[in-house]
Order: sequence, then structure tokens, then C-alpha cells
Amino acid sequence: MHIKLAYGKTGLPLTLPDSLAVTVVEPTFVAGLPDPVAALRQALAAPIAAAPLAEVVRPGQRVGVVFSDITRPTPNRLILPVVLAELARVPDVEIILFNALGTHRPNTDAELREMLGDDIVAQYRIVQNNAFDQATQVRVGVTRRGHEVWLNAELMACDLKVLTGFIEPHFFAGFSGGGKAIMPGMAGLRTVLGNHDAGMIADPAATWGITHGNPIWEEIHEVAHQAGPVFLVNVTLNRNKEITAVFAGDLDQAHAAGCAFVKHAAMVPVPQPFDIVITTNSGHPLDLNLYQAVKGMSAAAQVVRPGGAIIIAASCWDGIPEHGRYGRLLREATSPQALLDRICAPGFLEQDQWQAQIQAQIQLKADVYVHSDHLTDEQITAALLRPCHRIEETIEALLRRYGPAARICVLPEGPQTIPYLAQS
Repeated sequence: MHIKLAYGKTGLPLTLPDSLAVTVVEPTFVAGLPDPVAALRQALAAPIAAAPLAEVVRPGQRVGVVFSDITRPTPNRLILPVVLAELARVPDVEIILFNALGTHRPNTDAELREMLGDDIVAQYRIVQNNAFDQATQVRVGVTRRGHEVWLNAELMACDLKVLTGFIEPHFFAGFSGGGKAIMPGMAGLRTVLGNHDAGMIADPAATWGITHGNPIWEEIHEVAHQAGPVFLVNVTLNRNKEITAVFAGDLDQAHAAGCAFVKHAAMVPVPQPFDIVITTNSGHPLDLNLYQAVKGMSAAAQVVRPGGAIIIAASCWDGIPEHGRYGRLLREATSPQALLDRICAPGFLEQDQWQAQIQAQIQLKADVYVHSDHLTDEQITAALLRPCHRIEETIEALLRRYGPAARICVLPEGPQTIPYLAQS
């Protein structure tokens, strides 16, 4: 059996003996739109439960257009020119582009040009959110769960916020897109830490495909509404990163429609758990580092049996990474249980603890092996994980443990597919 895994920019071939019990789980393929630019224009002209964007905006207003950072495959080069054309009634000087970094590192000038194109970078002012500098933020209020809401002050000074992005299943927020452009995208660290604290992450409803009833998504939704007038422009993508649909207009209704579209294509039931699950982090740019690759591990964890094994293939050209606290939290722990105990201790609150917490929870259920061309064995081991040089060789070793009849699942597109046990 020959399978191509989504890995980096080129993919990774995988060959498994036909004699093995292998199940390949992929999302329903949806073809890319024949004319995505025309689809974007149509969606902005006839949005869901909202007036056309060109009519919503008025002369004299300041408009903030929020876009995803380098860790997301959002086709900004297609989306932003169409959005900006609809804002023609507003002078360019009154339009600010906001890079929704959340707690991620700033993007370089070269990355911005790759994401947006030289013309847009030259023509518009770009503000990259700095979650760590409270001087750049304004306190908006407090959520129902008691978390303070600090958002980017320049964005809050805008009369209209246009939120762009793409919708996919998310491992603790249910789905991406929607209000995530505001929180965590344009939020301060204090707000992100509150929303992502150990209790919120540990909630059983904080998982793939759940919005209402998910405390993390519900608070994201609450914060987004506190940000003031917004207009949503979200797209969905296939494995080729082609736009398959556009959902624009009212934050709630447009996002709900997009989530329903994605859920139908991406969430796949399986009859029983597997001994071994091979997964990815959906290839470039999503598998840029180990931090992001926890999403692929989480997708596999939905259907691996307790005591089973997960193998994840992620390029990790950005390393662990070195920025943020995720790598340090892993290096300072002696085991996944010790890591989880530390994070869940009363009063503990650090950047990136949510990713480390989810990784630890997964590792208490299954062994996790990492195949990466850009991480050393020492880096992988220091991250409490197991190196995998060749997936085929690791499978052979695991079959000696579980037996030749072991059930194997392959998720070639990683978290673009969310398998779940049919009985649950």
C-alpha cells in the first residue's frame, strides 16, 4: 500500500505491506472553486445576514482588516485584494491591516510579503499584534467566566473590524475562524492565558468540532462581540489549499454556516479504536514546528486505543520552536505526568502551557513518535517524545509489540480530518 502523507511542501511517501490491517481516513474531497476571486466578490456583495461590505463601510471611518499569520494557510493574497477593493470608499490611510499573531512571534518582512504580496505591504500600514506589551492594549471588560479582556488598542479604535481567515476543525476551540481573529489573534497575553488555562483546556467539551457548550469557544465568541462592529470573511480549503467555499457577513451566522460545511467534510466516524495511528500536521505551513504539530497528535488521539502508539510526520522547519515557553516547559519536565501535574497546580499560568498540557494528556494515553527532517533525536527526546527515523521501520517494531494483526489507521492530511469513534 502506497500513501502520500502531507508533509512540508513536497509530501512524504509511505509504503506499508498489503497484508496489514490498514484503514486510511481522509476528509471528503471538495474541489476548489473554479473562480475563487469571483466567489469572494459575490460573498461580499451578498453576505449572510448582513449588508454588503461596500455598503457597511462609510467615508470618514477607520477600518481594521485582520489577517492570519504565517502559521495558517489562509490565502491572504486572494482574500485581501478583494476585501480592500470593497473598501474603496475609505482612503488607504484610514485602513490598517492587523496581523493576528496571538502569542506567536512577529512575522518577518519577507514572510509578510510572501503572505500578502509586495503591493499590499507597500500600500498599507501593517500592525502586528504584541500580546506581551500591555501598553499596546486597552481593557475592554471582563468575561462571564471572570477573565479580563485586553485587546489591541489600535484595532479597538477602528470603527469597523473586517475579520478574515479560514475555517477548519480545532483541537480545543472546536473550529478555527470566526472570533478567533480577535481572541487570541488580537488579544493581550492576560486574556489568552485566562481563556487557555488548565481548567478550560481540561473541559471535555473543549475539543474538535464543538462550539456551543465548549467553554473556550464560548468565551472567544463573547470577546469577539465585545470588540464592536465586525464583518466576517472566512473561507474553507481542501488539501490543495484551494478555496472551496466563502462565508461572509454576520459573525455568528456566517461562521456557523462555515463550521457546518467543514464538519460534513472533515469529521469521519470509525467503528473502533486503533493500535497504531499515523498522522501528520497537514503539511506546509501548518507543520512548521512541534508546537503546531500537537494538533496532529490530538487528531490521532481521538481514535488510538489506550496503550497504543501515535506516529506523527511533521517537517518542523521552525524547530520546537525556540520562541515562547512550550519547549522550556517540556525540557523542565521529567515525564508527561510530571508536566501535567505542574501545569494543573493551583496558581500555575504560563504562555504555551495549553499546548504542553494537551501533549501530556495525549501521552498518558499513547506513546508518541515524531518523524521530522528538522529536529534532532535530542530535541525530540527533550520534548518527552520518541524519535522516528523511518515510519516503516517504526511500524515494524510496533508490530512486534502489538502483533501482526494490529489495527493501523493513517490520517494523511492530519487534522484536516477528525476521526471519531462512532459509538461516541
